[in-house]
Amino acid sequence: MARTFQARRTSRDRSRPLLAPAAALVARAKAAGLMIATAESCTGGLIAGVLTEIAGSSAVVDRGFVTYSNEAKADLLGVDAALIARLGAVSREVAVAMAEGAIARSRADLAVAVTGIAGPGGGSADKPVGLVHFGALRRGGTVVHVERRFGDLGRSPVRLATVTQALDLLEGLF
Repeated sequence: MARTFQARRTSRDRSRPLLAPAAALVARAKAAGLMIATAESCTGGLIAGVLTEIAGSSAVVDRGFVTYSNEAKADLLGVDAALIARLGAVSREVAVAMAEGAIARSRADLAVAVTGIAGPGGGSADKPVGLVHFGALRRGGTVVHVERRFGDLGRSPVRLATVTQALDLLEGLF
């Protein structure tokens, strides 16, 4: 029992540096009257989790889509299953479609989507561990795509680096 508690505490401690940028983002969205949605694969809800760690975030976080499976990406976000089959879930096109789906299927004004390979396995020469594709969109705008190759840092560091980049992308949508 003590080990489980220690693991949770350590994980939360690692995300602590993300709280300041999350709080700034929540405050900025609140002041602008904007809502946020997340569409997450490799982070499994961590982006929404960091945002909702901030008191008052219910005024700006509309919803978080955790779409870890390909079926969830298609069912919840409307990502074309043929697109996923052709290019793979970890691709520019799927990240863009996820962001578009998050906007289309929410009341949000801003959306960020992430799909990647956190590791330790699952990578290939073309799509190595640490590869993450991001899509960020402001309703009525054009999707911003970013590709990051964080490297094989370990699962938690890749996921936390992904959250940091996602918060930066949301901030850039203002």
